[in-house]
Amino acid sequence: MTNNAPALWPARRDGPALLDITLGDLLDQQARDHGDRLAVLVDETVLGRQTRWTYAELKADADALARGLIGWGIEAGDRVAVMAQNCPAWVLLEYALAKAGVVLVTVNPALKPAELAYLLEQGKVGTLIFAQGFRGSDIGKDLQSLMPDLAELKGGLRSADNPFPALRRLAQIGGDAPGFARPFDDILETGRGLDDSARAARQAAVQPGDVAQIQYTSGTTGKPKGAMLTHHSTVNNARLMADSGGYVAEDVMLSAMPLFHTAGCVCNVMAMAACGGALITMDSFDAARMLQLWHEHRPTLLNAVPTMMVRMLEHPDYPKRDTHTLRRVISGGTSIPPSLMLRMRDETGGEPLIIMGMTECSPIITQTRDSDPLEVRVSTAGVPQPHTELRIVDPETGAPVPFGQSGELCIRGYLVMKGYFDMPEKTAETIDADGWLHSGDLAVLEESGHLRIVGRLKDMIIRGGENVYPVEIEDCLLGHPAVSQAQVVGVPDPDLGEENYAYVVLVDGAEADALALQTHCRERMARHKLPKYVEIVKEMPMTANGKIQKFALREAATAAIAEGRVTAVRR
Repeated sequence: MTNNAPALWPARRDGPALLDITLGDLLDQQARDHGDRLAVLVDETVLGRQTRWTYAELKADADALARGLIGWGIEAGDRVAVMAQNCPAWVLLEYALAKAGVVLVTVNPALKPAELAYLLEQGKVGTLIFAQGFRGSDIGKDLQSLMPDLAELKGGLRSADNPFPALRRLAQIGGDAPGFARPFDDILETGRGLDDSARAARQAAVQPGDVAQIQYTSGTTGKPKGAMLTHHSTVNNARLMADSGGYVAEDVMLSAMPLFHTAGCVCNVMAMAACGGALITMDSFDAARMLQLWHEHRPTLLNAVPTMMVRMLEHPDYPKRDTHTLRRVISGGTSIPPSLMLRMRDETGGEPLIIMGMTECSPIITQTRDSDPLEVRVSTAGVPQPHTELRIVDPETGAPVPFGQSGELCIRGYLVMKGYFDMPEKTAETIDADGWLHSGDLAVLEESGHLRIVGRLKDMIIRGGENVYPVEIEDCLLGHPAVSQAQVVGVPDPDLGEENYAYVVLVDGAEADALALQTHCRERMARHKLPKYVEIVKEMPMTANGKIQKFALREAATAAIAEGRVTAVRR
């Protein structure tokens, strides 16, 4: 290859072969091979209880729930939405719906009524299984506000004026279920007493290429889109992640990542099932509780976002807990401070494992490898997974760009979604005729295969004719010891077209002002990349799915300048 060679990475064949397997069959296989091993432990901190299954117990309960769901009248191919935080029911539903040939539609329990209404209607959801509430909300009351005429009819749902024609069944997880919803436990208990023949026949009919999940994207720039992920794409993605990470049956993973994201239901649940290891998961992140679970269960793998790691490291209980148990510290994203990963390595013994993915890719695209120098492992997104093709193209022309040059990241292979549910035009905009998924990410691919994400197409700032990638500035700011979060957006400028505006959240108890943060950048970056404006805030605006709303930051920054509420930092 030469320096001018097009940035194209062919699919590697050096990893495990892709299997034609469903999620239900994966669980059955591990129940045969590792029946007595701990599979999953769910810690419900709020309720003060734990639920645990061995692989044999998990299969038995998943089979029972699948029988109950089939007996309730849920047909193969139906869409069942699960709107709940991490809980035992969520884990069982992930497996039981897969066994019954039913599509799991994941729903963030933090969604507001209007957001939920959109998903129910757009996703043509036939059944909604929901938690009693989440962080003070009452989901049952939210449903009544959407459907004032809710009435119970033989365990099913009918309404005199139902705004969701596909919706027929409601069930509630935990608490006293309202009259219009069936108790979840009743579905499970009913299934325990049913003959298994219908479940076995249904599971045998499920094909690896069938859609297993619909995962809605965050909708930071428009209405959410439901990415259809198959058994084949998710199970194999989890297998390859586990294999590349060296996961083994003796491993124990501790994580609070939400199951309604692929980070939880694929990278945690499926990846640990793929290796026959154990998953310790929590209903929500709490630094003190997670440290206690760490101390008690001595995990070898930790999957967490940087904010979680910082809060544990800074918690007063941290010195009291035995946390030197890890082989791996796993994190994903594009703004992971190398200094944080190095600190985690030094203090816990866990080698950094950085993953990069997107929902539409089931989700993992690249992953760091142990054979690389430590500096490379903490500063790149790693290399493409086996059976995954990458290329970098000019966003305007679609022509390939050379290695080492930035352009749009495109992905092709088994991992690419089947499409967006009921959105053929959006699907065609994202996946071209040759099967390449256009990610919208600006990235650089090196001849070695290492990938760096430098921004989003819509986020790139053009300052005085120079392209500025916000991620580069954000990474620089995150290198300051006082900075916990950083986001950079472009704002209109009469002289240069656009200028750089940085939002910063400080570490609890830390102090830094705008000038100090800009000085930090000045010592490390070219002048045109310096943030002209630096605003220190307490928190970032987030979508219901937990992603930062850059468009909201951009609007707020433009307004702050226009109204004189923020002034430029000297350059």
